[in-house]
Amino acid sequence: MGTRRSAALRGDSVGLTAQDLGCMARLSQLAANPQGAPRGDIYLAIASLYRTQAPRLSERERSLMREILQRLAGDVEMAIRIALAERLADDETAPLDLVLLLADDRIEVARPVILRSRQLSDADLLALLDHVGEDHQTACAERPHIGEPVCDVLAKRGSEPVLVALIRNATARIAHHTFETLVEKSRQNAALQGPLAHRGDLPPGLATQMCTWVSETLKSYIQVRHPSTAPSAAPKLVEAERSIHIPPPPPAAQPAASTVKLVDKLAAAGQLRAGFLLRVLHQGQADLFDVAFAKLLQLDLDQFREVLYGSGPRPVALACRAVGIDRCVFSTVFNLSRRARGLHHALTTDEKVEVESIFTAFTKTEALGRLRSFALRSA
Repeated sequence: MGTRRSAALRGDSVGLTAQDLGCMARLSQLAANPQGAPRGDIYLAIASLYRTQAPRLSERERSLMREILQRLAGDVEMAIRIALAERLADDETAPLDLVLLLADDRIEVARPVILRSRQLSDADLLALLDHVGEDHQTACAERPHIGEPVCDVLAKRGSEPVLVALIRNATARIAHHTFETLVEKSRQNAALQGPLAHRGDLPPGLATQMCTWVSETLKSYIQVRHPSTAPSAAPKLVEAERSIHIPPPPPAAQPAASTVKLVDKLAAAGQLRAGFLLRVLHQGQADLFDVAFAKLLQLDLDQFREVLYGSGPRPVALACRAVGIDRCVFSTVFNLSRRARGLHHALTTDEKVEVESIFTAFTKTEALGRLRSFALRSA
């Protein structure tokens, strides 16, 4: 990067503050002698200038900066790029070009701006979806308030994790024809059926279609939620109430491949969190809950089930504490997980005291260590 490029980066200094001039002088120095400074410094200096002076820069200067940032991105520590993305994600004055550059970076860098930047329009997301992979598509599917065109593209092109993320995005504006696509895909993909049935905006006619291939339990739920799917809602209400007292099916010794794949993808993308466990538990997806919880705890599935369901509340409390589930929702996790397996789920006074002590006495790391020790003793 020679003197000519360095001069081009200086731009027009008219109206710039002393801080701006200092930033530009520093950038010019780095650009003239990149071997004398870490690439991260150059990257941040150019990004900072772009961020603060974008309206005053010529198109040639902006293009030059984008080119330099793109070339440097592969050599700059990801932590630096992630920190920049986190800052720009909530900056409503950030230059769109810079936001788009970050959105097209590695998913760890792209996720904050894809999920939060108000600079990105649906048109920008559609352009991004033309060439990105599953991780970026999933982030787009999770973005709040995505519009109908984006939802339609995701529904047509997305893999299972993308489709699940889209359906679970309660703020996504899904058109009727897009719901048709999703419902048809759910015929062969059971992972989509529960989330679809729980969407309040699922068209009744499509809900009726789903009743021909979903499980009896889910069929009852759909018919209760959408009375028009059955001749009379009253019998279905009775049936749904009775189903509460029917022993639930035992856990699958080998969970469906799609379940394991979904959990692995979420974990790889950094999206496997405590909130996901609570969502699937509320939706009655017990096997998905088990696989995801075991993955977060880095325990073998059989080992996890043995400690979680084969003992009292202590290992459950340790597991919750280890993954960051709050004390206030422990009872929900304990009760729903036990109910899903037909197990007793009432706590004694002493057990409540013991659970309370676990959340107050142990850090996440300590709780995880004690849980693993418990698992080894139970093996």
